[in-house]
Amino acid sequence: MLLDNISLFLLIVEKGSLAAAGREIGVSPTTVSERLAALEGHYGVTLLNRTTRSISLTEEGRMLVEGAKPVLEEVSDLENRIRFGARTLSGQIRLSAPNDLGRTIISEAIRSFQEQHPGISIDLTLSDGYVDIVGSGLDLAVRFGAIGDSSLRVRALPAKRRIVCAAPVYLDRFGAPTTPEDLKSHRCLIMRFGQNIDNLWVFGSGASRQAVTVPGFLVANDGALVRQWGLEGRGVMLKSEFDIREDLRSGRLCELLTEFEMSTAPLQLLFPPGKAAPRRVKAFADHVTAAFKTFG
Repeated sequence: MLLDNISLFLLIVEKGSLAAAGREIGVSPTTVSERLAALEGHYGVTLLNRTTRSISLTEEGRMLVEGAKPVLEEVSDLENRIRFGARTLSGQIRLSAPNDLGRTIISEAIRSFQEQHPGISIDLTLSDGYVDIVGSGLDLAVRFGAIGDSSLRVRALPAKRRIVCAAPVYLDRFGAPTTPEDLKSHRCLIMRFGQNIDNLWVFGSGASRQAVTVPGFLVANDGALVRQWGLEGRGVMLKSEFDIREDLRSGRLCELLTEFEMSTAPLQLLFPPGKAAPRRVKAFADHVTAAFKTFG
């Protein structure tokens, strides 16, 4: 009963209210309140500050949230191993990925992983912006770029080049830039990551490094939309090879400024801080890593 009440407590925190947690598991708000009171009585502390409009965690409540999730996952994993055998994986995996990668490599990795492990369910959030892994209750996330939160556990994934490119219809109308400086007079399609606009495009390194601030003809926080704009001939864009490989092969997009080297964009898997991930998350992370290694 204690583990059940702890699980309910985590659900209350995730859903933001006692009533929402009750609806999720099909019990009344009164029952949820009674079980929360029993849990607080067990520990002898208040876990949630409650008003008629909101709830907030006490310090003891935060401690329980941080410590309880991995314990419950280990208990669930142990139960599944006992019931179905040590090689069986089951349960839900919650992950986040950039829009383009989520629709391509990650989606395919999910399909093949679930074929091998039909007991696994996936909850995928697509976002090109910052995602609070801990606050969102995610098991892992795929992210480009430098990671600001040093508490997260990180696994590097194979990186690919960033490529300046445009559709033939754009080049027929406006011509192709021949130097990075030429980009200042072109219609550039730019990504926004949260409050940051990716309009500083860097070529080369060391003494040959050249950084160009490009004009934002169109700006969006959705990588898939930026790619679509590029395919429609609406401007020049900077995209990862992961996202546009097939477009380049088919001729829908043309690589530009090929004599000017672009840096690769770091790509990594991020995990919440704390104890090791459950078996199912480790196995899926290995599967995703293999999928990126075989991309070519």
